[in-house]
Amino acid sequence: MATQSDLDVLLSMGFDLERAQLAVKRTGGLQGAMDWLEENQDRPIEEIRAAPAATSSAPNDDEDPNAEPPALKEGEVAQSLVCDQCGKRFRSEAQASFHAEKSGHDQFSQSTEAIAPLTEEEKKARLQELREKLATKRAVMSEQDMIDKKKNEDIRKKSTKETQDLKEELQKKEQIKEAAAKRREKEADKLTKEKIKAKIAADKEERRLKAEKEKAEREGRAVAAAPPAAPMATTSGPVSSKPASAYTETRLRLQTPTGNVQKSFHVDTTLFEVAAALQTENGFQAQSFLQNFPKKVFDSIDFGQTLKELGLVPSASLIVR
Repeated sequence: MATQSDLDVLLSMGFDLERAQLAVKRTGGLQGAMDWLEENQDRPIEEIRAAPAATSSAPNDDEDPNAEPPALKEGEVAQSLVCDQCGKRFRSEAQASFHAEKSGHDQFSQSTEAIAPLTEEEKKARLQELREKLATKRAVMSEQDMIDKKKNEDIRKKSTKETQDLKEELQKKEQIKEAAAKRREKEADKLTKEKIKAKIAADKEERRLKAEKEKAEREGRAVAAAPPAAPMATTSGPVSSKPASAYTETRLRLQTPTGNVQKSFHVDTTLFEVAAALQTENGFQAQSFLQNFPKKVFDSIDFGQTLKELGLVPSASLIVR
């Protein structure tokens, strides 16, 4: 019968209480309990708890009539049980039942040979062996935990990088939209100012003509005919020559490794927007632009300036790098 000291010994080795209690209960002694714990160390406690305790697995005449063990002689008393299939000896039926459950062996016989109990030295050696096995298993589990932790960290870093790339892409698109909105606002302001200036000039001319007419009437002179109004300048039709500041669009010829691209941009478009449009439409990411004449390199420092500020109006040819 297992004693409380057997349970204490198992607990001192580091086994949890429930496993130790099940081991002592199902085997009946310290040696059998250590065997049971060693054989069941990889089984989850839920599986062990759900499995019914093994019953005696003595041979069954109906199952195998040829496996009947030899009868004891007169006066002999059974001291142990022997597995006829592997030769392993057991002190009790509980240990034999446990062996039958684990190995599938079902042929046992009684023996008059008693199994000597473990000496203190043997117990200590067996306990040390179990401690070493337990420590090895924990070390393997710890190493696996580190591997799993590293994998999870790699997954987290990859997810973070993808999120950051997406965030940068959204920021880039937002910058393009903001730049376009500012350009439209600037154009609207410019148009409004031009209309105001034209209105002021027209009012001023009207007042001048009215004053001249009144003066001529007072002096009895004929009123000079007003000169025809000068036609408004338009962007259509032939234009002889005008300064770069008069242009609202510029035409760029962009030489890329995959071919030439010709595209018109508003003069207030930034070089950053040109690079973004080139990447979106042609899949080429520009790091800098080279102008052959006059010789000049536009790098990332110049990307915030407009085409007008960089002197790329009314047209320019750039090599994309």
